[in-house]
Amino acid sequence: MERTLCIIKPDAFKYGYVSGIEAEIKNAGFNVVKSLEKRLSEQEAREFYAEHGSRSFFPSLVNYMTSGSVLICVLEHVDGIKKFRELMGATNPIDAKDGTIRKKYGTSIDENAIHGSDSKDAAQREIKFFFG
Repeated sequence: MERTLCIIKPDAFKYGYVSGIEAEIKNAGFNVVKSLEKRLSEQEAREFYAEHGSRSFFPSLVNYMTSGSVLICVLEHVDGIKKFRELMGATNPIDAKDGTIRKKYGTSIDENAIHGSDSKDAAQREIKFFFG
C-alpha cells in the first residue's frame, strides 16, 4: 500500500463537484486515511507551492488556492501515487483522457479540480505539510 495526498480544489467546491469526485476516488478503490476541509491561508498556499515560486503563474495559483474551501485527503492504494495520477488525468483537462477526474470536472488548466502528489518524495512532504 502506498499513500498519496489529494486536494480537491476551490473550483470543485464552487461548482458542486466535491461529492462526485469523492465517489470517483472511492469507486477506484482508494482508502481515505485522513481528511480535512479548510480554507488555505495565503502563507500555507505560498509554502505548499513554494517550488513554483519563481514562475509567472505563482501569484494567480496562490490567489486561486485561497479563494475557497479545499478538501485535503491522504489516500491509500496499491501503487497509490501512479494509480491516483491516472485517475486524475492530465493537468490540462483538454488533454486528459475520457473518464478521468480532470476531464469530467476540470474547466481549465488553472481550474482543474484536483491535486495529487507526483512522486513518493512529494507525497511524504505534502502529507507531512498538512497532517504532521
